[in-house]
Amino acid sequence: MTPENLAKQHLSNVQSLIESTFDDRITELVSLAKIPGIAWEAFDSAKLEESAEAVSKLFSDTNVFDTVKILRAQVHGKNGAPAVIARRAAKNGRPQIMLYAHHDVQPPGDEQEWLTEPFQPTERDGRLYGRGAADDKAGIVTHLAAVRTLSELVGHDFDLGLTIFIEGEEEAGSPTFRAFLDKYKAELEADVIVVADSGNWTVDVPALTTSLRGLVSQVIEVATLDHALHSGMYGGAVPDATMALIRLLASLHDEQGNVAVAGLQQAKSQELPYTKEQLRKDAGLLPNTTEIGTDSILDRIWTKPAITVIGLDAQSVALSSNTLLPRAKAKISLRIAPGEEPERALELLRKHLLEHVPFGAEISFQDVELGRPFSADSSGWAAEAATKALSAAWGTESVNIGIGGSIPFIAELTEVFPKAQILVTGVEDSDSRAHSPNESVHLEMLKKAMVAETLVLLQGNARQDH
Repeated sequence: MTPENLAKQHLSNVQSLIESTFDDRITELVSLAKIPGIAWEAFDSAKLEESAEAVSKLFSDTNVFDTVKILRAQVHGKNGAPAVIARRAAKNGRPQIMLYAHHDVQPPGDEQEWLTEPFQPTERDGRLYGRGAADDKAGIVTHLAAVRTLSELVGHDFDLGLTIFIEGEEEAGSPTFRAFLDKYKAELEADVIVVADSGNWTVDVPALTTSLRGLVSQVIEVATLDHALHSGMYGGAVPDATMALIRLLASLHDEQGNVAVAGLQQAKSQELPYTKEQLRKDAGLLPNTTEIGTDSILDRIWTKPAITVIGLDAQSVALSSNTLLPRAKAKISLRIAPGEEPERALELLRKHLLEHVPFGAEISFQDVELGRPFSADSSGWAAEAATKALSAAWGTESVNIGIGGSIPFIAELTEVFPKAQILVTGVEDSDSRAHSPNESVHLEMLKKAMVAETLVLLQGNARQDH
């Protein structure tokens, strides 16, 4: 049976079951979103343990899995955050499908900017507000709903293999992710990996994310003096480090705001309708602030390189004095196009910086972070099944989208499991504000995501030639 026919055959039953149990799933989402499980060292690690225990219990209570474990990996002798793996093996030639999400969340940030308490989930105007409500505890309950609904429709003794992998440190950069994959590779091996950590084109139009930009992060230090000087006595003749750093950072963009680092790759995005007015609304541009760059908007935010200076270490205004500073630092974040190698992009960035450092200042390169971009192969059966399932659940044709941000662990999944088909899905939209104050998930869209994922699992359970 084709994915389209199977989706049509089961759609009504799946929708009815999801609808009848949706309040229970929201109760579970609220319970999870109350737990401030943050994987950063400055926060209480006990809350992360509590979060993992809660996730483990939810999947244990389905009575679907042979094993449900809380596991960790080590890097340099240091334990990573707790992750949950639940598994049942495939039978009778059916595929093994892994469902990924993460239970850790971002810090709340400035709580004065929240309209509701960040860890007291609140429903308002069809959305559930709270830190982690969208990113990514909605992904967890989507997987939970799909597993429960599949079991209800076909019985507990189904043949499809299922692996649940709920990571606990994604928001902290997944420092032990690769070590975890290597250590538990046998338990995580799968034919299809569904990553529920992205979004849809709009609330009304579903999407698969088929491309992600990679990341190059470089800390630099610029030095011009061997000690600080009185700015009144030497200013005008001696360059201070802050001045040199500002001029160097300004060289990273041309007059139109395009990245000026020579040799970086570019790619073309999907052709979807996205206006300048929509960009202004989504981004919150101030009335007189203009956009930057050339080419289409989607090229600029999905498939062209982008550079942001995300940190500066110089004197603060509060502590400022009439002084020429000898040294200043900056952290440069370079998003690279799908198909670009981060090591090559780092070399090009450093070459540009060395060629443009002004006044003979000294530059040193310090901390580096690299993340590979992602470009999906959409020709496999799972991608076809997901596209048909999303279209059926929404009643609107699904589209393929790119994301300008990076999810470096997806590239690691492709390296460890090169034969697996990877589907990047999610429940976010432009109003979800993941990582920002007033994060939220659109509840009707969440319901549709649950329906779509159930249809994909049904397709996998009916397939014998994976």
